[in-house]
Amino acid sequence: MATSRKSVKAPHRASASEPVADRAALQATLGRIQSLLPTMGAVAQRIGEFVIRHPGDVVHMSVSEVAEKTDSSEGSVVGFCKLLGATGFQQLKISLAQEIVHPVQYIHEDLSEDDNEDVVVSKIFHSNIQTLKDTESILDVAALKQAVKLIRRAKRVEIYGIGSSAVIADDAHYRMLRIGLHATAVTDSHVQAISASLTGPDVAVLTISHSGSTHETVLATRLAKEAGARTVCITNFGKSPIQEYADVMLHTMARETRFRTEAMTSRLAQLAIIDTLIACLALSDYETSVATLRSTFDVLSTKRY
Repeated sequence: MATSRKSVKAPHRASASEPVADRAALQATLGRIQSLLPTMGAVAQRIGEFVIRHPGDVVHMSVSEVAEKTDSSEGSVVGFCKLLGATGFQQLKISLAQEIVHPVQYIHEDLSEDDNEDVVVSKIFHSNIQTLKDTESILDVAALKQAVKLIRRAKRVEIYGIGSSAVIADDAHYRMLRIGLHATAVTDSHVQAISASLTGPDVAVLTISHSGSTHETVLATRLAKEAGARTVCITNFGKSPIQEYADVMLHTMARETRFRTEAMTSRLAQLAIIDTLIACLALSDYETSVATLRSTFDVLSTKRY
């Protein structure tokens, strides 16, 4: 992506007192715009496409100039910034300046039919690396803490996933068992609906859905919410129907491309969040978790020669 060669001011460095959510809002801006474009209105799409094409120019422009260039209003530009999680146009410019001064090392690239094996290896590995970096940058630590509290307070945990997310649900189930949590993974859509309808206030539901719009998982999450369960959802950044029924959202930042729908990038990001969540859950009850891990390790050792 071409950028302006004009000089850029030194990037803003967040102070220790600056809220975590605000610091996160200053990162992965271009990735956020790209993810949200399909869900934006016509005016916001024009603004987003302009920012993606000319990030270096936007850093040196006023809100009025961007509005003029995109045939929109100043209010629309400010609204676009807030849609991304920024407090306003100035914070968007600071974020873009950071990305220009410290450009991402790898760029998500789609595969072409004439790519040889060397190119395929490079593109896929670099895309996976960038997905993990982007997901780390937008992961809301406050939401993570809340998810840990909800799950720890629950008597049992129901984990829902369909399709490619089913294997992530199974992994989360296994990892929770290893630290002594009463958890169940439900990956059949019919059983999900029944299970969700039978939950209650003493149940925590963890739903995993890259799109956040898969009918089966959205329905199961809604039924669980209506039954009084507390709901935690792991889904890709952007607007999606599942957000309406989630008490806590944990976002990934994974971009699927023409040749890589349901790509490993989305599952790697989900697994990274699961790994982080399990670690935080274990640390929240350290002694019990260590004892349970030791006990389950001894059990598993009988399975090895």
